[in-house]
Amino acid sequence: MHPPATRPLALVAAGVALLLLATANGYGPHRDELYFVLVGGHPAWGYVDQPPLVPVLAHLWDGVTGGHLWLFRLPSALAAGATAWLAGLVARRLGGGAAAQVLAAVVVGLAPVTLAVGHLVSTSTYDLLVQVGLLLLVLRALDDPRWWWAAGLVLGVGLQIKTLPVFLAAALVVALLVAGPRHPFRSAHLYAGGLVAAVLWAPNLLWQQAHGWPQLELAEAIASGGSGTSAGLVELWATQPGLVGPPVGVVLVVVGAVRLARTPDLRFLLATWVVLAAMFTVTGGKPYYLAPVYVPLVAAGAVDVAAWAGRGAARVRRSVLAAGLALGAVVGAVLFLPVVPVERLHATPVVDVNYDAGETVGWPALVAAVEAGLAQAGPDAVVVTGNYGQAGAVARLLPDAPLHSGHNSLWDLGPPTVDDAPAVVLGYPVPDLEAWCGSLVEVTRVDNGVDLDNDEQGRPVLVCREPAGGWSGLWPELRRLG
Repeated sequence: MHPPATRPLALVAAGVALLLLATANGYGPHRDELYFVLVGGHPAWGYVDQPPLVPVLAHLWDGVTGGHLWLFRLPSALAAGATAWLAGLVARRLGGGAAAQVLAAVVVGLAPVTLAVGHLVSTSTYDLLVQVGLLLLVLRALDDPRWWWAAGLVLGVGLQIKTLPVFLAAALVVALLVAGPRHPFRSAHLYAGGLVAAVLWAPNLLWQQAHGWPQLELAEAIASGGSGTSAGLVELWATQPGLVGPPVGVVLVVVGAVRLARTPDLRFLLATWVVLAAMFTVTGGKPYYLAPVYVPLVAAGAVDVAAWAGRGAARVRRSVLAAGLALGAVVGAVLFLPVVPVERLHATPVVDVNYDAGETVGWPALVAAVEAGLAQAGPDAVVVTGNYGQAGAVARLLPDAPLHSGHNSLWDLGPPTVDDAPAVVLGYPVPDLEAWCGSLVEVTRVDNGVDLDNDEQGRPVLVCREPAGGWSGLWPELRRLG
């Protein structure tokens, strides 16, 4: 291997983190961030929609940062920068010199998927870092089997963040068996690393088993479109080029795939992508699930493209490469970072491309509508929401309001303690509420004030009285996964 380009990679990582921090205060918190802070205040070894680590740490970190969005998102920005740095090290392991290492780090650091998840506190932010780190450690373990211990440690921690790394681990096993090299299966270190991962994952697995494996039910809901970022088969594949960022990222993936296919000892990396692509196509996975396994393809492509840029008319080639990188960076920043003024957002295609951008706008207006409902419902009223974003916003901006929600793990916290309490309700279909409530009155509708058509815009806020059978009797009807 060439020497690591330590200083240039550190500069790229720092640049990615600073870019994310410079835009961290844009718009407002994402619905997932609000949910993590809320549900993380009820520590458990698992939740119906995810392992425990990110919600619990998000709740604790929010307390430390005092609700300041810039500080709250600081760890995510650092994680995105670290992902770029690791991409450079993957390129080094695949034969890249300093130029290839830097090129891989820049492309991964500025990839739309990295900007999108690095801008927010998200399980996906740390999952991307974990999976790229795992791929690098697997490459190191092929040279020195003692690295399997570290790979098991990273996998085990990653499985307390998100369940997706287990699919990568399974795909790597299949790819190594099919494409080789197969010598790792003769090493006790591989199985020891697997044992480390299993021990670290065990608490969450036991929690899932004790609660009837709710993540399997959630996965089925996501596959059937029960999430804002669920995607059909066409959308799954149509959005793949956008993960790595055209034009340069796509070129590197294609060139890298060819390079890996022609290199017997590295062919398993391409086979891993194929196995995971098949898995997520069959199971209805989200488009970004494949993002980590593009990193070795980008890194392998960076080796050949960096060599190409240094040959012949080098100045012209490097200028073309730089222009492509700049174009991709500008488009990625506009679409996946909050740089468009919020009052202009409705007039752009940003939210059509980047669903999550719309879910960071309008929470104060929603809570103001809930306040109007509480004023009409009376002093004994509670708030019942149909999704965790609404619940998180109310908990953040109306911390004294008695709050309940049927969405995901919030349903487990239970119904209102006063069985016949009047409730301000939003997020449930009105026909259902008409069947559940003896009296139902619409108070107002949510208006974010910037004419943005997101998930909450135009929702009715209603006052429900005389719940049929009481809230405890209705509670099973209010449960929703997605």
